[in-house]
Amino acid sequence: MLNFRWLKRWMPRNLFSRALLILLVPVVGIQLVTAAVFVRRHIEGVTEQMAQAVASELNYAITTIETAPTQAARDAQIETVSGLLNLTVLLDPEGQIAAEDDFAFLDISGNAAAEELRSVIRRDLSVDGVAIDKMLLVEVQTSAGALTALLPRRRLIASNPHLLLTWMIFAAAIFATISTLFLRNQIRPIRELARVSEAFGKGRSEPFRPKGAEEVRRAGAAFLAMRGRLERQIEQRTSMLSGVSHDLRTPLTRMRLALAVAEPGPETDELVHDVTEMERMLDGFLAFARGEGTEETVPVEPITLARTLVDRARRDGADINLIVENETPDECIVQVREMALTRAVQNLLSNAIRYGDRVRLRVRLTRLALEFTVEDDGPGIPEDQMLAALKPFSRLDSARNQDAGGSVGLGLSIAADVARSHGGSLRLERSAALGGLSGILRIPR
Repeated sequence: MLNFRWLKRWMPRNLFSRALLILLVPVVGIQLVTAAVFVRRHIEGVTEQMAQAVASELNYAITTIETAPTQAARDAQIETVSGLLNLTVLLDPEGQIAAEDDFAFLDISGNAAAEELRSVIRRDLSVDGVAIDKMLLVEVQTSAGALTALLPRRRLIASNPHLLLTWMIFAAAIFATISTLFLRNQIRPIRELARVSEAFGKGRSEPFRPKGAEEVRRAGAAFLAMRGRLERQIEQRTSMLSGVSHDLRTPLTRMRLALAVAEPGPETDELVHDVTEMERMLDGFLAFARGEGTEETVPVEPITLARTLVDRARRDGADINLIVENETPDECIVQVREMALTRAVQNLLSNAIRYGDRVRLRVRLTRLALEFTVEDDGPGIPEDQMLAALKPFSRLDSARNQDAGGSVGLGLSIAADVARSHGGSLRLERSAALGGLSGILRIPR
């Protein structure tokens, strides 16, 4: 079985280029095959027959001249033959023929005619196809000297053999252009569907109307139905979780009021601690639900957003350093969900401040992506537990600072969910600079 995998690296990536290649390769192949067959049959057929006739006439002239007894008789025979055969023939008794043929580049018909003359005459000869326009200068070595014959090209080669090829190429170019325009119109709806799908994966719901071929329309309608179901599901889930959180806050508030007027003691302190823990869990659960909400994307300056979060953390006493790497100074605006992105970066910073003494936030803005990297000098997380740390309600306090207090286990999962909703990702790894944990939130632009 033939293996064509090596062709993949040379194949175009987009659908339009591949479809255009599928269209043009057969057309060009047919043109090449037709041209090769036509040229070959034309050379083997018409050119060879005409060259054979002229070669027979030259053979007759050579035989007549060589059998003449004297030079005067040879001159008389040359004049007679030239008149009878309509040839311009000259004889140089002391002359020698040229060493080789001389033809223009790609003069296929001229070379074929020369080969046919050589095969019929069977003497040393040379053919010059460039010395005189539209003429072939044939030199034959005879026993009487060098015979020179001036032959019109039309007597050996059919005139204008390239006209058929020219019309074929011209017609193929016109029809290929028309087909390319039709193909572009068919590919445009597929490109639009891919663009809208990519935008929805990044959290943007852009308008889209199915059009094009029936299959493309059906795919577009299926995408719209799927997007509508997902948006309704997200909205219903967010509303349900918000309602549950609101309903649970009412009894918790009554419990807190009851504990406030109760006699202080160890049992009361434990109940107050439990109520506070439950309220914090509800706040984290509600924040996780809002992370999948239907917030609209807006233009945001990520560098300004990072400076705001760093200033807020410094006011709270955190030791934090900001590093900005902007590779696109003229394009500092990114379309994101501002509240969700702020919540994600804030969660990463809070996690780093909670478990580390020194924190560093690096903002890297390139033409292709926006990247936030939060590093700390804390105890970090074992590599085999980094994926588990991104799951909701995953608490890995055994790997971190136990004195810092417990958590709900939703901070990293909220940040990861926000990154995924923008079409990006959140990756955890060991910090090479500070030695603790490094969280890299990457969002494509």
